Amino acid sequence: MLRQSTIGLVVSAAMLGLICQTRAAENDPLAGRTAVELWPGGAPGAVGTEPADRPSLTLFLPPGQPEKRAAVVVCPGGGYSHLAIGHEGRDIGEWFNSLGIAALVLKYRIAPRYGHPAPLDDAQRALRLVRARADRWHIDPARVGIIGFSAGGHLASSAATHFDAGDPKAADPVERQSCRPDFAILGYPVVTLTGPFAHAGSRQNLLGATPDPKLVHAYSNETQVTAQSPPTFLFHTNADQSVPAENSVLYYLALRKAGVPAELHIYEAGRHGVGLAASDPVLSTWSDRCKDWLDRHGILGKTDSP
Repeated sequence: MLRQSTIGLVVSAAMLGLICQTRAAENDPLAGRTAVELWPGGAPGAVGTEPADRPSLTLFLPPGQPEKRAAVVVCPGGGYSHLAIGHEGRDIGEWFNSLGIAALVLKYRIAPRYGHPAPLDDAQRALRLVRARADRWHIDPARVGIIGFSAGGHLASSAATHFDAGDPKAADPVERQSCRPDFAILGYPVVTLTGPFAHAGSRQNLLGATPDPKLVHAYSNETQVTAQSPPTFLFHTNADQSVPAENSVLYYLALRKAGVPAELHIYEAGRHGVGLAASDPVLSTWSDRCKDWLDRHGILGKTDSP
């Protein structure tokens, strides 16, 4: 039989392990989830091999095997200097799962280690990777979208306006896939990088303190919308003091001019960075309106696997 002191040590060790796991979950909202590196052999332009140099997708896959579902790459915000992984990553992934949609939370490279083009490289690679693994993850490759919040909304709108069909001659099968999102959802997004409505912090972290005017124009995404840009749902608040609602308005008007289906909701009240806004009975309805929009565009529901 074990002595009482030995039992005490075992119990103490177990409690310590539980405490460590709890703290890890608090420090990393994605703890316990499966993460997949975008470039297992190293990301292009990587300056090291630390976690910050290794962009990844964390999987939120709904239960069930036979059906193929829509999928969304989730881009948390954070001014291109940090990532709001909890309320703009994990919470969003769980919400999409409740709709039967697969979600893949993107940990993209950020300042001060990285600026343009690393974040967009990561988002484009994520969209290609989801399509390349569509069979494995039970995803419909024709219903792969992107969602982003704040600076993550800028990244998502960049992916929605800067894309290609893939390189059919690429040795890497992932690179043969299209990086065009089939739909986009933008929450209080940074869109423009010029004029009075630009978010100066995001612009500096992405493009530097004295950016090339051509890059500023190219990534003021309201100027890059074409008829090939994907259908887009946007929401913002009139009270947003960090990223003015004009960012969403400019993008919506550009979509409208290009003939791209779009829906915009501007709520009167609500601060910046709310995520699902669970504590606000009015602003939290954005997710219901988004669900309706997804249903209208045939993104909800399942398709039988071959």
